[in-house]
Amino acid sequence: MPSWEMFEHYCRAHPEYREQVLPESVNARVSVEQGSTIGWALRYVGRRGHSIGMETFGASAPIKELQKKFGFTLENIIAAVKRQIAG
Repeated sequence: MPSWEMFEHYCRAHPEYREQVLPESVNARVSVEQGSTIGWALRYVGRRGHSIGMETFGASAPIKELQKKFGFTLENIIAAVKRQIAG
């Protein structure tokens, strides 16, 4: 979702949309945020979901190195999704 604010605004006007996008019956959820994970668990992935994101700040390196350090690789994301599905 590109914007929490836009998603929430649309869901207020169309409550059925949230259930279509994030069905209550689906617990296998993964968020990927190239920033802080704060808010994802509470609002969208739930207690059983998994958030990939940064828990610390101040790292400085080329972007590819930082993406690897913080788990933003295709392999890591696929592994997280598989764990959630198996879950």
